[in-house]
Amino acid sequence: MQKPKIKISLIRRRETWTITRQGWIIGAISLTISMLLIITNIHPFLAVNSPIEADILVVEGWLPDYAIESAIAEFKTGNYQKLITTGLPLSKGYYLAEYKNYAELTAATCIALGFDRTKIIAVPAASVIKYRTAASAIALRDWLSASSLKINSINLYSFGTHARRSWIIFKEVLKPEIQVGIIAAEPQDYNPQEWWKSSEGFRTVTGEIIAYIYTRFVGWKN
Repeated sequence: MQKPKIKISLIRRRETWTITRQGWIIGAISLTISMLLIITNIHPFLAVNSPIEADILVVEGWLPDYAIESAIAEFKTGNYQKLITTGLPLSKGYYLAEYKNYAELTAATCIALGFDRTKIIAVPAASVIKYRTAASAIALRDWLSASSLKINSINLYSFGTHARRSWIIFKEVLKPEIQVGIIAAEPQDYNPQEWWKSSEGFRTVTGEIIAYIYTRFVGWKN
C-alpha cells in the first residue's frame, strides 16, 4: 500500500490586474480637475444666497459691523416687518460691556447706525459651550411661539461660508411652521474668489467644510 505524499507549496502563480501608465495619467488628470472644481465652487456653495419673500429679517449677532450695515440695507430694500438680532453672551468684555450678549449689542449697533428702534428686537440665547447656532435658533423659535407676531417666513442674514451651516440649523429648528431663506454677507478680510491664497481664507473655508459635514449628521430640532 502506497503512502500519500504531502505536498507543501510556498509560492504560487497568480494573475493580477495593475494600473497602466495611461491609467495613472488619466487618474491624475481626473483628480486634478475634481480638486479644481471643488476649490472654485466650495466657497459659493457654503456662502449660499437663497432669500425668500419673508416677514422678518433675522441677523446673527456675531457679524462684523460692516455686515450689520449691509443687513440694514437689505431690510430697507425688503418688505420686512421687523429685524430680529440673535446671539449668545459676549465671550470677551462681558463684565465691562453695557450690552451682555451679541443680540443686544447688534440691536444697539443698528440703532446707532440710524435704524428705527421700533422695528428691531433682540432675542438673546442662553450661554452654551457648543451648538451655539442651534441655541440661537431655538431661542428664536421659543420667542416666536410666545410672540403675538404672525410669522410665516424669515430671511436669515449670516456671514460668508458660515451661511449654509446656519441655514441648515435654522430650517431644521423652525420647520414646518416657518420657512427660512438665507442671505450671506460677503467677507472683507479675504478674497472669496481666491480664498486659498490667504491664510484667513484658507482657515475659514477648510474649517467650515469640516463643520458643514458634521452639521449634516446632527439632528437639530431639539
